[in-house]
Amino acid sequence: MQGLHLTADLHDCHCEPQWLTDSALLGEHCRQAVAGAGLQAVAHVFHAFPATAQGPGGVTATVLLAESHLCVHTWPEQNAVTLDVYVCNFGGDNAAKAHVLMTAMTGLFHPAHVERHALQRGQITSVVP
Repeated sequence: MQGLHLTADLHDCHCEPQWLTDSALLGEHCRQAVAGAGLQAVAHVFHAFPATAQGPGGVTATVLLAESHLCVHTWPEQNAVTLDVYVCNFGGDNAAKAHVLMTAMTGLFHPAHVERHALQRGQITSVVP
C-alpha cells in the first residue's frame, strides 16, 4: 500500500484554451502522458462540464492506472488546473514515473505559478501499546 501522491495547483495557465475545455483532447493527452511515463492505463473517464455565467465549462479527466491514478480538473474561467498523480509502489518503486507524469501534465498548461505537494502514503510506523 505504500506509494507517492503528488498534487499540483496550476495558476494563470497560458495554454491554448481548448486544453481547459475539450475533454476528448485533454483525455488523449492524458493517455499519452501516462504511456510516456511508463505507467499502465486500465480505464478512463473524461467529462466536460457545461458553460456557466462565469464562462466556459471545465473538464475532469481521470485515468485509472494499474499503479493507481491520474486526475485533472480544469477551471477555464480562472485559467487554473489541479493535478493529482498517485502511484503505489507494490512490486516496484514508481516514484520516478509519477514525477515524469506530473512534469508532462504541468508543462501542457504553461502555468505562471505552481503549488506542488508530495505525500508518502502508507508508511508503517510502529505503535507502542
